[in-house]
Amino acid sequence: MIKKISLIIVFASTFIIAQNETAELKVQFGGYINWSGYFDSRQTVSLREGHLLLYPSASAYDKEGNDINDKASLNFLSIQSRLNSKITGAEAFGAKITGFVEGEFFGTAEADVNGLRLRHAYISFDWKNSSLLFGQTWHPSFVPEAFAQVVSYNTGIPFQPFSRNPQIRFTQKFGNLKLMAALLTQRDFTSNGPNGFSSSYMRNSVIPEINFQAQYNSSYVTFGAGIGYKSLTPRIETIKKIKTDEKISTITAVGFLKYKNSDFTFLAKGFYGENSTDLLTLGGYGVSSIDTITGKETYSSIDVISFLTDIYYGKEFQVGLFAGYSENLGSNDKIVGKIYSRNENIENLWRVTPRIQYNFSKITLATELETTVAAYGKLDEFAKVLNSEKVTNTRLVLSIFYFF
Repeated sequence: MIKKISLIIVFASTFIIAQNETAELKVQFGGYINWSGYFDSRQTVSLREGHLLLYPSASAYDKEGNDINDKASLNFLSIQSRLNSKITGAEAFGAKITGFVEGEFFGTAEADVNGLRLRHAYISFDWKNSSLLFGQTWHPSFVPEAFAQVVSYNTGIPFQPFSRNPQIRFTQKFGNLKLMAALLTQRDFTSNGPNGFSSSYMRNSVIPEINFQAQYNSSYVTFGAGIGYKSLTPRIETIKKIKTDEKISTITAVGFLKYKNSDFTFLAKGFYGENSTDLLTLGGYGVSSIDTITGKETYSSIDVISFLTDIYYGKEFQVGLFAGYSENLGSNDKIVGKIYSRNENIENLWRVTPRIQYNFSKITLATELETTVAAYGKLDEFAKVLNSEKVTNTRLVLSIFYFF
């Protein structure tokens, strides 16, 4: 399979670069092979056979009063293994052109575990102080320059906004200051709605997500902030079979600070999201009114706020500590109909994760103890969670990476 992928990447790259007869094709392959083993103290809300952990499952009591979800689990997987290719050597419009393609065996759904899925695929035109990117890569709120270095595949989700999106992105540098503007659509990470999780709600709005970000980078410090605007059309037909075009428009905001000096790194990040389930956070939106004659609906977002910090020290031998907190803020309007979320009955979440890793040659050995607490309760009319009950999951992760 890896040989086939490599041949496809090389063929596609050769076709593109061949448009410039003077270009010298340069293809650099990379990636890693990963094995991960993990033990959970209870059942969890997770993806791909538990590999991507979100939070512990709510209590579910049987007729004898036993919590069914109070059951441990264990698994080994290698589906995180990935392969990438960076293609350079072409120039056009005075810019150097870079292509990047990366895939992994995480699959696109539970039924597709071990299946190949696209992570990144983009073309970047790079001038001296500006760049223009077309393709799929990180959502701007993820901030590749400032994200948690946990061992777990969840990368700090759901405290860390997480998504990869097809996009057009323009970046302009002014010394240490970098300004970015992007237009994004959805693919693997989508919003929830009447037809389940789907990219159709953004497609039908005919408005891509709009995102702006400012970032400052120096030898020791990276900090910045960004804001995004998103519009969805949940329905094009009501339950009464009447055409409708009602939209829900929301914003997100992110702020971050990273300090790195020699072997020591400190990261702090905050996020505010309205209907940000496509970023794997809490929140969502709900129906705030229904016309009884036509069935037309209006919608109101369910907002979320989250904070995280990640501190680590060392190079060959490294120790680190991650901590995160997220809270469901509810809606500004009464919710009278269905809610489109992941787990709208979570009031708040917090997580603490100490880790140790040893890096030598191209190998990394790592272990991590991740404790996540979720407070589940009942919703009031504003989708605010009341009378919550806390449940805890402790995950022990052992992982080995072979980088190439």
